[in-house]
Amino acid sequence: MALSAPAQNHNQQVYYFTIDENIAKPAQRKTEMAVKKATEMEADWLFLRLNTFGGELNAADKIRTALMEAPMPVIVFIDNNAASAGALISIACDSIYMASGASIGAASVVDQTGNVMPDKYQSYMRSLMRATAERNGRNPMIAQAMVDPDIYVKNVSEKGKVLTMTTKEAIANHFCEGEANSTEEVLSKAGIQHYTLIEQSMSWIDKLINFLINPAVSGILIMLIIGGIYFELQSPGIGFPLIIAVTAAVFYFAPHYLEGLAAHWEIALFFVGLILLIIELFAIPGFGVFGISGIVLMVVSLVLSMVFNMGFDFHLTTPTFVVTRFFIVLLAVVAGFFLSLWLGKKLLTVDTRFGSLALKTELRKDQGFVAQDMDMSQLVGQTAVAFTFLHPAGKIEINGEIMDATSQIGFIEKGAKVRIIKFENAQLIVGKDEN
Repeated sequence: MALSAPAQNHNQQVYYFTIDENIAKPAQRKTEMAVKKATEMEADWLFLRLNTFGGELNAADKIRTALMEAPMPVIVFIDNNAASAGALISIACDSIYMASGASIGAASVVDQTGNVMPDKYQSYMRSLMRATAERNGRNPMIAQAMVDPDIYVKNVSEKGKVLTMTTKEAIANHFCEGEANSTEEVLSKAGIQHYTLIEQSMSWIDKLINFLINPAVSGILIMLIIGGIYFELQSPGIGFPLIIAVTAAVFYFAPHYLEGLAAHWEIALFFVGLILLIIELFAIPGFGVFGISGIVLMVVSLVLSMVFNMGFDFHLTTPTFVVTRFFIVLLAVVAGFFLSLWLGKKLLTVDTRFGSLALKTELRKDQGFVAQDMDMSQLVGQTAVAFTFLHPAGKIEINGEIMDATSQIGFIEKGAKVRIIKFENAQLIVGKDEN
């Protein structure tokens, strides 16, 4: 049963927060923080101003649970729309007030394109709506009719269409306590005369976390991770690209971990995949099982860190949501890789205004640079042996000496015969010796 109103013998504390966006992880976080803060300050009421067209089922279910478990009565003021997931959230509250012209309902589970999902998802949503309505003393059949077009409620719903109610219809069917057009009017109609309104204030850390878990921002971070790894592998050694990759990985995984999306094992998968990829590139000739396995593990890790799951249980996450996140990750990985190839070509092989960053940089004697080991140019045309794998940088052995070299094209296996093609920018350029 719904919680009873606190006695009006003192100034009431009303904790106020707003959800005016799609129901997703940021809205869930906002709600959980509101309930926690209101509980800590022993507020008399929790007040939610809601306007949403719906969103993710798993986030809506967690918001529903948080509101039902709040130790104080919860009032929701629907100032425009409470559609889909918003309807579930609304009926989880102890009291519902709606603005003139507002609506509530249309809670069928749909995919990203608006198509209705299979019945097993509708069945789960029906059970949530029914249980929530029963808990707060509302008609469970009306709640289910908001999900299932086959449920008919006499004088309320039309068979073949999911139910959406206007403010007056919701009041007539005891799904709404009254009509109001402002926070003050809601509180007055709820019988709260003397009160202090405490509005939720998000810290900069909370705002940063909400920003970082946005799928678009996550995609950019993935591109930075891939780009940083690519450039670091092209020029081994701890440097600026590695710092960028590590920083982007921290900003990607940390907020998802704090939000309960990324588990320890999911993060570990990423680093295992990265290790396998490095082994493939530097220890095993060609590109095979290790490299492919590494890439697969990294992609799986990035995807799982963006969706709600318990191990491999995704019952609160629709397949469409998982597929969407998969394509976000895949697109970011592919874009990051090809963007890195393009930037690498521009910065390392083309004379541009960024030439000072590239191998084409000219070190002139009149600027104070002194050429060293220029006798190495005499090695051009000679043969040598790859002392390490060249992918593309590595070392060769010639005349008993170990020297740095770079493969002109592709991967060269350790122990392969190579021919020195040219000496350019203080670097030996080699190719496979086909003779």
